[in-house]
Amino acid sequence: MSTMSSDLPLVVTVTGASGARYAQRLLEVLAESNIHVLMTMSPAATQVIQQELEIQLDPNSVELQKFLPESDLSTIQYWDYRDYFSPIASGSHRTRGMIICPCSGGTMSAVVTGASRNLIHRAADVHLKERRKLVLVPRETPLSLVHLENMHKAAAAGAVVLPASPGFYHGAKTIDDLVDFVVARILDQFEIDHQLTKRWGD
Repeated sequence: MSTMSSDLPLVVTVTGASGARYAQRLLEVLAESNIHVLMTMSPAATQVIQQELEIQLDPNSVELQKFLPESDLSTIQYWDYRDYFSPIASGSHRTRGMIICPCSGGTMSAVVTGASRNLIHRAADVHLKERRKLVLVPRETPLSLVHLENMHKAAAAGAVVLPASPGFYHGAKTIDDLVDFVVARILDQFEIDHQLTKRWGD
């Protein structure tokens, strides 16, 4: 796995698994940290966002400010999920890595089979072939044998499988504390500084 400069953009994609708040919080923190982000989301993601966060987004013309109303979006570039002319569709466009958060079972399957049916799948394929960090954040439970086998294949191909499984040992008192726990683990994968949770031993 190659080491990429922190000056390079980070790819963040959102799919239709439950857990839209994880994606929202992740992007909020990245914007606060002035991290350059290239992002897209699937149509199913917009449906989950409406269901879980009561934010209505048009999948064909996403208004990102609705999803991140308190954030400065100057460091975030959005690309349509069908746009294969996006920079993240090519390995020649360097990045520091990619996150799929949350990652649906269908997306996990597409990633491990190389089925590039949309920009998210294609970008994941690019990150695997270029040996760049790819973090998948599944939330599904319970897990079928198909899910487990796909996670094994993803890990064998070089991805990091980081389930949205918050811990409680940090004194969590609110849902936001549990969300921050998972987001903190994602940020740690890219050595991005944060103060979201206390570290064990601190």
